[in-house]
Amino acid sequence: MPLDPSDESRYDRARLRQWARGRARSAAVDRRDLLRLFAAGAAAGAVGLGSAGPAAAGTAAAAAPAAVPGTVKALPPELFTIRGTNAETNFAALRGTGHLTPVDRFFVRNHTSTPRIAADSWRLTVWGGGLAGGPVEFSYDRLRALRAVERTVFIECAGNGRSFYTTQQGQQVSGTAWTLGAIGVARWRGARLSDVLRQAGVTRAAVDVLPRGLDDEVVANGVNLGRVRRPLPVSKALDDVLLAYEMNGQPLPPDHGGPVRLVVPDWIGVSSIKWVGDIEVGDAPLYSPWNTDTYRLFGPSYAPEGAPMSRQTLKSAFELELGASVPVHRALLLTGRSWSAAAPVERVEVSTDGGVRWRRARLHDAPRRGSWVRWSVPWTPRAAGATALLARATDATGRTQPATTPHNTQGYLFDAVVRHPVTVV
Repeated sequence: MPLDPSDESRYDRARLRQWARGRARSAAVDRRDLLRLFAAGAAAGAVGLGSAGPAAAGTAAAAAPAAVPGTVKALPPELFTIRGTNAETNFAALRGTGHLTPVDRFFVRNHTSTPRIAADSWRLTVWGGGLAGGPVEFSYDRLRALRAVERTVFIECAGNGRSFYTTQQGQQVSGTAWTLGAIGVARWRGARLSDVLRQAGVTRAAVDVLPRGLDDEVVANGVNLGRVRRPLPVSKALDDVLLAYEMNGQPLPPDHGGPVRLVVPDWIGVSSIKWVGDIEVGDAPLYSPWNTDTYRLFGPSYAPEGAPMSRQTLKSAFELELGASVPVHRALLLTGRSWSAAAPVERVEVSTDGGVRWRRARLHDAPRRGSWVRWSVPWTPRAAGATALLARATDATGRTQPATTPHNTQGYLFDAVVRHPVTVV
């Protein structure tokens, strides 16, 4: 049966089985080193590439703004919360900004630091046994000469919402303590990866496509893993993936992968490789630390080898500071956003009393897969004191955000309803 290009988890399971049997090649990392890294991850669930250590209770809310070494754009504290090498968008800063996330508010997820690469010196090399001939090089101008397409989709870190495993569910996890701001929706413009692969001479023998970034090499648990890379099945690569060079009508900024990055709709954010510099087209299954050693679900509920990551999950967030104070007896308009990678969000319900009663919110965007919907609901607080705001979304598959998310030690794919504390004064 051919792989469904949107089904990341099925692809992941197949590659893990092939690698365990010696039938998938460990691209650029010694197999013994990968086995050691995998054993560490399976035992402790804490490989944590690019992570900021355990996410203890209250870590996310208490993080102090600071400079992020190696980033280019300004990261003012009213727009971002700094988390190690990363910068999380403060969701309240999105209120009134429209459907697209402004570039100056788009979150930054770096495994190392942002490289500065001039467009006129950038080159993309496409190579491998899945091509009819030798390596083919694309300059920036050659890429832009291909037919351009646009896609409005979100990119979201797999750990978005991670801190709530601890603050809501009392469970320790490793990794960057994101709240809900490790997501952004942009209008990406670029060339189809399928057009590039066809120009390079992709053949029917091609199995996997492995894009690699131009940022610094990553070292984890004493193993040099090389540059960030994560394979895609050729079916996905030939489907809807972009080599993007514009973001919201501007040349792609350095912190967001400029001059050229991948945009892989529906899949977790690490698949959308930034600063892409070469693409291997394999005629045999390919493997890297970023598709089965890490970005897996480890924990008591999972098999020792972990469970594969699936596409991103269903979430909702208020455009309001966590712990905000709001005035009693004054009409407010609560606003927020909900999204799902599986299907369009069709309904959002809001509770202003900690989940006792729910009201349907008004949607302000046409529901669309791969993007979010903005919503609002009026509220006039009637009594002073602490309460919690809750929002839960339902998508077109009929799935509704649950009360809790099954625990995994690296804190991925949190999708439970978030309790948003406020104080009425």
